[in-house]
Amino acid sequence: MKSRLLLLALPLALAACGGGNGDANGSAPAASPLPAVAAPAGQDWTQVVSKTAEGYVMGNPNAPIKLVEYGSRLCPACGAFAREGYEPLTNNYVKSGKVSWEFREFLIHGAPDLPPALLGICAGEATFFPVLEQMYQSQQGFNDKLQAMSPAMQQQLQTAKPVDVIKALADQMDLVNFVKQRGIPEAKARQCLSDMTQIDRLTKQTQDRGADGTVTGTPTFILNGKPLKGAVSWSDVQAALKNAGA
Repeated sequence: MKSRLLLLALPLALAACGGGNGDANGSAPAASPLPAVAAPAGQDWTQVVSKTAEGYVMGNPNAPIKLVEYGSRLCPACGAFAREGYEPLTNNYVKSGKVSWEFREFLIHGAPDLPPALLGICAGEATFFPVLEQMYQSQQGFNDKLQAMSPAMQQQLQTAKPVDVIKALADQMDLVNFVKQRGIPEAKARQCLSDMTQIDRLTKQTQDRGADGTVTGTPTFILNGKPLKGAVSWSDVQAALKNAGA
């Protein structure tokens, strides 16, 4: 059976990525501030991470305010959000127990997004969010290396097997060394890059969420089940969180 990866393009000129148009804050009146919720003894809520059907969630599983982000690890707009918003989102909102934050992969650039996504989920809950944040800090370097790929290599990858494409892109971006420095052994990293179950899952997730209109650009934010139309920056999301009572 051929992987769904074959249905994705291999665009090395990274596509523009940004959310849809509209008012990020909406017209509903602001909710009254909610009380903080105590974390389990010996922890804070940023240390509580669990796997979901589509991604990983940080924070109080019963938080009254649930933020979902669909993002690409190579998307410049997602990177800008992360570099500005990761610390205040986690420290000021998730830690309070009032907000949970779930990140879901969306392969907006097709195959190039797969290596960082696969390696980002490689070690599971323990490293998911730290590696996500550090990948965004290092994003420009990954994109620069990707853009430096020779035309001959690009042409060769057009007819290569999906797993070989993923491995070649990972090596081009030096991603295996990146995760080795963060506690993921090389053998495990390369095994994760060959995980066809995850490759098919992430590809199908991207296709399904694009087809049903959930995601039209990255980052896409959903707050308590409702899309934050036009929200791209941390200031957009922060305003929506405050409006919801965070």
